[in-house]
Amino acid sequence: MEQATTIANFFIKKSQETGKDLTPMKLVKLLYISQGWYLALNGEQLLSESVEAWKYGPVIPSVYHRFKQYGNSQITSCASIFNSEKGGIFIPQVTDEFLLGFLEKIWDLYSNFSGVQLSTMTHMEGTPWYKTWYNNGGKDGQNIAIPNNLIKEHYLAKISSGNNDAAH
Repeated sequence: MEQATTIANFFIKKSQETGKDLTPMKLVKLLYISQGWYLALNGEQLLSESVEAWKYGPVIPSVYHRFKQYGNSQITSCASIFNSEKGGIFIPQVTDEFLLGFLEKIWDLYSNFSGVQLSTMTHMEGTPWYKTWYNNGGKDGQNIAIPNNLIKEHYLAKISSGNNDAAH
C-alpha cells in the first residue's frame, strides 16, 4: 500500500510533464479510480487510507486537505512530507516499476477528462459512492468510508462487462 500523497505526486508530475490540467477535484477522482482498478486487478488496496463518501463524491481526506487551497485551479507543486529518518522534508515518489506502469495506464485512460466529468462518472447511480451515500448512511453523517469490497466489486463488474474505459 502507498500513501495517498505519494500517488498524488505521481499525477501532479504527469500533469506538469504533459501540460494537462490537474485540479484538486480531478486529483481526488484519479486517486479513487486508481484504488478501484488496483483492487479489481490486483486484489489488494493501493492506498493506505480509506476513500470516503462525501456530498460531492468519493474523497481521500488527506489529499483533499493537502490541495484544497488550489480551489478550481491547477495544482502547481507536489506534496512534501517531513521524515526524521530521511533527514527532513522530502517529496514522496512512486519507485516500484509495476506500480509506475499501472499509474501510467490510469493517466493515459483518464487524464483527458476534467474533474467535473470524472465527478459525474463517479456519482452515477449504482456506483460505490452512490450506494454508500444514499443506501448506507453517508448522507446522514460525515467521514463514511466506502468499503473496499464495494469498490472492488464495482470495478470487477466493469471488467466482466468489458466496460473498462469509463470511470464510473
